[in-house]
Amino acid sequence: MIKVKKRKILLLPGDGIGPEVILEVKKIINWFNDKKSLDFEIDQELVGGCSYDKHGTPITDEVFYKALESEVIMLGAVGGPTWDNLEFSKKPERALLKLRKELKLFANLRPAICFKQLVDASTLKPEVVSGLDIMIVRELTGGIYFGEPRGIKPIENGERKGINTHTYTTSEITRVARVAFDLARKRSNKVTSCEKSNVMEAGQLWKEEVKELHEKEYKDVELSHMLADNCAMQLLRNPKQFDVIVTDNLFGDMLSDQASMLTGSLGLLPSASLGAKNKDGEMRAMYEPIHGSAPDIAGQGIANPIASILSFAMALRYSLDLDKEADVLEKAVQDVLNDGLRTKDIMSEGMKETSTSAMGDAIISKLQ
Repeated sequence: MIKVKKRKILLLPGDGIGPEVILEVKKIINWFNDKKSLDFEIDQELVGGCSYDKHGTPITDEVFYKALESEVIMLGAVGGPTWDNLEFSKKPERALLKLRKELKLFANLRPAICFKQLVDASTLKPEVVSGLDIMIVRELTGGIYFGEPRGIKPIENGERKGINTHTYTTSEITRVARVAFDLARKRSNKVTSCEKSNVMEAGQLWKEEVKELHEKEYKDVELSHMLADNCAMQLLRNPKQFDVIVTDNLFGDMLSDQASMLTGSLGLLPSASLGAKNKDGEMRAMYEPIHGSAPDIAGQGIANPIASILSFAMALRYSLDLDKEADVLEKAVQDVLNDGLRTKDIMSEGMKETSTSAMGDAIISKLQ
């Protein structure tokens, strides 16, 4: 079998359960290298709190430059109460924001899929979530998380004022909307754009620019507009009305977490953060589970690695142009769930509880 060119994959396990779930991804990458002659070149580095503990910074310049040179970045999770009292610029999460901003990873893709084997794990009624398949596209490098001015300053009477600025430009809105429309064309051809145009000028601009782009380039796609607070309600009332949701950084952060819990567990859902394609069709991208570092269960071998493994499936599909391999990996996860294997977070009566590493091994056995 002819080997493809070497493609650099940078593993950044991070903190808490990050190293445990990324280890299972590493095993699967090695399986593809060994069994499918996919010559992935793996490197692994510190990021987040563990990087601060060793280097005094959440991400070193050396690791950042490795990220720049990598085709795929696989992130575990960063942060935890150990580092809560650090100054803002040193907090583990600053590494994540730096990677997103400096690598220009402007589109965050968060699927919310309710696996048929896990319908009962959701807190909502089975008829509400059964068959759920939503893709949330969150703008990732603009909005209130990055806007200037920002900070905390003293004011009169001994009080202090916290300032964050919510700002968007036409180009920031249209490039992420274009991602959403293109995805919709491959799915159910429907986009819901969410903002707060009733009370925010930036929201009004968002709505106008999405509408104009739709009129110019995507009239074949069904477009609707929805206020973000209404969207939050509708996700609980009737989530299957949605196909692709596109929204800004702040609302995307909240709505995607809400949507994830419709599926029963944060431990199941992957995400992709994509940059713009260059003239050769190449792009930078980072893939990560949507769950946090879960320090309360770190080191116990009970974390669910499925979200990280499915994140690698997204990397195969979106960055490495290996759709067939992505399909095979996703099917292996489904097959393991069909066998009744469950980690603690998705355990239910009649199923077999397993560990982090055993879940990874079971998925690899299905790949065979």
